[in-house]
Order: sequence, then C-alpha cells, then structure tokens
Amino acid sequence: METVQRRGFGVAGALDHAIIEALAPEAESLGYTSFWLNHTPDGDGLAGLARVAARTTTIRLGVGVIPVDRVPPADIARRVRDLGLPPGRLILGIGSGSSPGGLARVRESVRQLRETIDPAVAIVVGALGPRMSALGGELGDAVLLNWLAPEGARVATGWVREGAALAGRPTPFIAAYVRVALGDAARQRLRTESDRYAAYPSYAAHFSRLGTTAFATTVPARTPAEVSSGLDRYAGLFDGLDVRAITGEETIGAYRAVLRAAAPGQGEDDHVLG
Repeated sequence: METVQRRGFGVAGALDHAIIEALAPEAESLGYTSFWLNHTPDGDGLAGLARVAARTTTIRLGVGVIPVDRVPPADIARRVRDLGLPPGRLILGIGSGSSPGGLARVRESVRQLRETIDPAVAIVVGALGPRMSALGGELGDAVLLNWLAPEGARVATGWVREGAALAGRPTPFIAAYVRVALGDAARQRLRTESDRYAAYPSYAAHFSRLGTTAFATTVPARTPAEVSSGLDRYAGLFDGLDVRAITGEETIGAYRAVLRAAAPGQGEDDHVLG
C-alpha cells in the first residue's frame, strides 16, 4: 500500500447534472484525486463524466461500475469515444452484473476493452467476493471493492493480493467505496439503503462471509468530526478510498456538506488512479 491514501468522491449517476457539475470542480480544489459516478438504467455515468471533464482539469473521472451483462464492451468503448472522454483521466470500472457466468464475462470484457480503447484508460474490476477479487488482482489495472468494514477490508485486499501473486504480477491499485452520511435524515436514508442491499442474496452472502452487517460497513455521521473519525478507521487499508455520499435530500448543500467534511489532505505522488 502507498503511504498516501488517495481519496475520491462519488455520487449517483442519476443525480441532477447541475449538482454534479457544481460538486466536481470543488472536489478537485479540495484535493480529491477522483470523482465517481455509478452507472444505472436511470443514470448514465459516462455521460455525467463528460460534463465533469468539461468543468475540471486534473481530477480523475471514475465510473463505478458498468455491468457488462447489460452493457457489452463494444458499446462501452463506443460511448467512451463518442463522448470524447480524456483517456489519461478516465477510470473505467466494470462489474459482472447479476447474470450467471460473471467471472468469465468480466475476464472476456477486460480482454475486449484492452483491444478497443486507448491504453491510457485505467480498466478497473469491481469486486465483492473472493473469486472476483482474485480475478481483479490477476488482470485489472485496479480493483474497486465495496461494502466493507475495516476488518473485512483486510480480508478482501488479501484476496486481491493472492490473485495477483498467482498471476505473477504486482498487486494492482486497490480502492473501495465507503458510504458516508451526514445528519439524521441522511443516516436514515443510509440505513434504508443498507437494508435494501442486505436483502439481495449475493450481498447477504458477502456480509455473512465477512461476519458483518451492511450498516456496519458505512459511516453514519451526525457531525463533520464523525465523518473524519469514521473514515480514519480505513487508514492504510486501501490505496484509494472513495467516499460515496448519501444525503437526506437531493440538494447541492447536502452533498457539499459531505464533500467538505470528508475532504482529504494533499498528496503529491502519482499512481494509476492518482
């Protein structure tokens, strides 16, 4: 792991683009090294990142993750080109989706993307369980983990390292989403989202495997100081920690409060996701 833990900031790809466009330049000025959007049927993460790219200059542009059972690699590559996303700044996160055969699908998707997009684009494997984490360690430029308490983070990063070792390559950059809520309304929304994910069989298996609950993997803060102390629990566990903001209301003020409370210190070394 690097001495300086990179910090990113993420919101839903379906969030109002005006809010995204306001948040991204401030994230850049506060020292965040990456800005993340997810990709859902009602939120095109790549289109949102094109707007972020137009309003920023250095912050990396992360989409995490595009499910390749719904969006084939050829379509992803075409969208990246059509939107003019800057290759040197783009972090392209892909995940298996929910259909059977996820490991083989992600392996083949990585292969196809390497053949069709600019090599400056970082290809990131979104992983939850041990086999996908190991696959990310084997072939990803980076691995994006999710829903981890600090104790589970130590286990999951071990899966990534084992996959890299078996492939005879250095461990790739390891990042993780950590959900952060600030204030009572946001904490209740975070609880609801945690309960929803815990009801999905694959996520329920994940939490059971690591001996935790969904809510225990989050930072449900009442004050900015609690945001900071909650994130401090993850110090040194990942190369990059990506704050996934959960708010009680969809306003620029609510998101800005999390953005500022979770703001990182400045780092000067470079890395694939730095």
